[in-house]
Amino acid sequence: MLNIASSITINSTSWGRASDISSRESSEGIDDMKEVYYDKFSLPYFKASLFATALEDCITQIRILEQCNTEIRLTKTMVEMQKLLADKYGVEKKKLCDELEGIDTKKLDCLDYKLEKLDNDRKLLVYVLSETYLDLARHRRFYALSDYVTTVTRKRQHSQVLIEDEAKNKLLRRETQRQLRQQRNHIKSVTYDCNMTVENLKNRVQDAALNVEIRCRYIGNWQNARCEQNSQRITLKDTPHAKNIDFYKQKIEQEHRVHSEVELLINILINEILEKVEHLMVKYEKDMEKMDLKIQRTKNKYETTEERRYALEEKLKLREEELNNWIAFKDKREADRLYREKMTDAALAIQAWWRGLLVRLELGPYKPTKRPARGDKKKK
Repeated sequence: MLNIASSITINSTSWGRASDISSRESSEGIDDMKEVYYDKFSLPYFKASLFATALEDCITQIRILEQCNTEIRLTKTMVEMQKLLADKYGVEKKKLCDELEGIDTKKLDCLDYKLEKLDNDRKLLVYVLSETYLDLARHRRFYALSDYVTTVTRKRQHSQVLIEDEAKNKLLRRETQRQLRQQRNHIKSVTYDCNMTVENLKNRVQDAALNVEIRCRYIGNWQNARCEQNSQRITLKDTPHAKNIDFYKQKIEQEHRVHSEVELLINILINEILEKVEHLMVKYEKDMEKMDLKIQRTKNKYETTEERRYALEEKLKLREEELNNWIAFKDKREADRLYREKMTDAALAIQAWWRGLLVRLELGPYKPTKRPARGDKKKK
């Protein structure tokens, strides 16, 4: 069973039944009732209370329905998870200049928009009913409902005007598209004629280029034939001299080759000697490094041994000092022990002598107590 509270809070105002509010406000005085403006939206007290009570029950049922429908609340929470996380961590929101800015016209049937519209419709219904209820309960009129109905009517009239404008714009757009299509066809025909003229000119240019290429090829072949003819004549005249030149050229090349071989052999010998010298130098440097390293290690070992000897000497001196201190401490402790033992024996002897003296003289705690006489007891 649902425990429904007897009062509901709307806009930070605690309110209950309409009769209670009317009775409380009636006690404020007759002057306040006179200030209420009675117009065509005013109702008698009974009708206003009746309508307010009905609206109150409607609001309560709507709120119960909203609280009980957990599936829609959970789905809406999952849909608005990003927005809720942004509100939780204080992320700055983007200011929307238009309420249709974040709506995608291609996804009007998606679940997000449906849940958002359902939630807004519920909030709007609860808000209008609450305002009407408060207006009826306080002033016995339904001016808030009439104001909202007027606003809705104006919006519908404005929407109708927009629809008519849209129809006119569609006709204008259709006419403009028709004119644009005609102009496009005209431009296509003109463009086709121009393209035909350009193609004819291209063909003429290609024919002229082919003629020029044929003429150039003919002239080139003729020039090549004349060059080959002249080259053959020159070759027949210059052949004996060319043979002599080739003979001496080959001889010079052979001499250069021999010289290069001898020079290469000498360079190989020099390189081998240099490699041996370099090898000996590297070996000498390695041996010197090993000797230096061995000397350094020996030196380090000697320094380490010397430092260890100094440390052992210091430690020996410290141990001798500690041993002497320990012997002196033991002697002193033994002397203190003998002194305490001697003092203790002396104190015990004095204490025994004093206790014997008190016992003999019957003093202090050893003093005998006086017993009452027997005759006195009988008299009593």
